[in-house]
Amino acid sequence: MLVLLLALVGFLVYVDFSLKREDAIPAGGDRPADGPGTNWLLVGSDSREGLDAERQAELGTGDTAGRRTDTMMLVHIPAGGGKPTMVSLPRDSYVSIPGQGEDKLNSAFAYGGSQLLVQTVEANTGLRIDHYAEVGLGGFADMTDAVGGVDLCVKEPMQDPKANLDLQPGCQTLAGPQALGYVRTRATARGDLDRVERQREFLAALSEKASSPEVFLNPLRLFPLILNTSSTFLVDRDDHVWHLAHLAFAMKGIASGNGVTTTVPFGGFGESDSGASVVEWDEENAEVLFGALAEDRPVPPEVITTAESAGG
Repeated sequence: MLVLLLALVGFLVYVDFSLKREDAIPAGGDRPADGPGTNWLLVGSDSREGLDAERQAELGTGDTAGRRTDTMMLVHIPAGGGKPTMVSLPRDSYVSIPGQGEDKLNSAFAYGGSQLLVQTVEANTGLRIDHYAEVGLGGFADMTDAVGGVDLCVKEPMQDPKANLDLQPGCQTLAGPQALGYVRTRATARGDLDRVERQREFLAALSEKASSPEVFLNPLRLFPLILNTSSTFLVDRDDHVWHLAHLAFAMKGIASGNGVTTTVPFGGFGESDSGASVVEWDEENAEVLFGALAEDRPVPPEVITTAESAGG
């Protein structure tokens, strides 16, 4: 028993050490007050780091250098054990970026990396971000393959040559490259709004599969999943593997229906000063949503937003 315990502790230390870290959470400045519950900012970046030319071709990523935000979600975990809430923040959201004026939300990352993105989310939601987690394109695919694929129901034919995506309608198991294309493509009627729906659907399905006996009780699947997760996640300097475990437990609750998923309430589409198409938030309903999370209260049903309810 002692040997097994030491082996487990050693494995957890190794996994924790494998996490990539940077100073993502601002150390000071004009930040919202620390409220009840825990707030995560989850970011999917389009980083190609660690992908050789063959893998880039397989995943349909192209060879663009650097990191840009492809996915942004805010997850609130209540302090008293209530239902967690996952809020999609469309990358084209037209928001105020500290020191930069108004621009698309993903521009905050381009201007100042993870710290400015966190500052921007805090400034526009009034919520203090406690933890940050970011995963690149290869990480999405590797985690999907580690659990043996993710089960998703495709509603309509989806073709996107840029993402190497060609799916027919129906429930099916998507391997890593297919799942990555599914969450990245914008080649549908509502573009970014459809995409955030699929991203939440994918994360819920991945969490459900990862916590299933098929994976959790199978070392040949569980250990590759843990190792892939630890090596592909980038977190804040003060984040550790036990924080990610807490997040995973909350995501499992969301996947099982014991949680709330929504897109930030929006009023429609507009144009930036440069003429780019942007998503405009419904400021009144967004304030209600984020106010409820700040006070650790249940989200009012009338501000829960999906692409279907907002866009028809």
